[in-house]
Amino acid sequence: MKPAVPRAIVFDVFGTVVDWHSSIVRELVRTGLAVDARAFAEAWRAGYPPAMDEVRRGVLPWTTVDGLHRRILDRLLAKRGLVLPEVQAAELNRIWHRLDAWPDSVAGLTRMKARWPIATLSNGNLSMLVDMARHASLPWDAVLSAELFGHYKPDPEVYLGAARLLDVAPADLLMVAAHPSDLRAAAACGLRTAYVARPAEHGPGGPVAPWADGEFDFAARDLVDLARQLEHAAG
Repeated sequence: MKPAVPRAIVFDVFGTVVDWHSSIVRELVRTGLAVDARAFAEAWRAGYPPAMDEVRRGVLPWTTVDGLHRRILDRLLAKRGLVLPEVQAAELNRIWHRLDAWPDSVAGLTRMKARWPIATLSNGNLSMLVDMARHASLPWDAVLSAELFGHYKPDPEVYLGAARLLDVAPADLLMVAAHPSDLRAAAACGLRTAYVARPAEHGPGGPVAPWADGEFDFAARDLVDLARQLEHAAG
C-alpha cells in the first residue's frame, strides 16, 4: 500500500507551474518579430518532443533544453526567411528563462512548502529553472532538472533519480503535473501522482490531453486546491 501522503513533492514546471504560452506570446509581440506570435509559440513548443527524441536515438549528443530550443528557433526563423544577429537570437531564446507563473502557483507552492519539501522535476536545464524561479518568485526547496540525470522525462531515470536525491522511496514521492503522460510515466516508476488542470496551457480553447477519473492519486483544479487536498489527507 502506498502511504496516504507523500514525504516530498516534485513538480513539472512548463504548463503546470508557469504559463509558457501566454508568456512566450507576450514576449514575441514585445520584440516586434514579424511572425504570428501564437502560431510561432506553439510551433516552438511542438518542436521540443521530437528534438528530445533525436537525443534519445543518438542523432544528437546530450543537449540541454536551452540547446534544443535554440535549434528549433533557428529552424523556425529560417522557414520564415528571417535572419537575426546572434546576440538578438540568443536573447530571444532566453525568453524561456522568464516565464510567468499561473496566478495560483506561488500561493499553492508556499502552502505545500510549509509541510513538505518541494522541488522542480523538469526537463528544463538547471540555469533555466533557477532563472525562472527568481523571475516568478517560485519558492522551491530544491531545483531538480533532467540535466542532472542525463535523461529527459519520461525516462524512468529522471523520476527514480529524483527520489534518490531527495532520499525518499518512490512511493513516498508525489509527482505533480498538468500532463497525464508525465504522471503515467511517474506512476510506472512507483511514484504517487497528482493531476492539476491547466485548460488554458495552449491558450483559450487549446487542446487538453484526456485522462480518466480516478486515474491519479489526486486531481485538483489548481495548486491551491491541491494543497488543500493534501492537508486534508495528512489530517
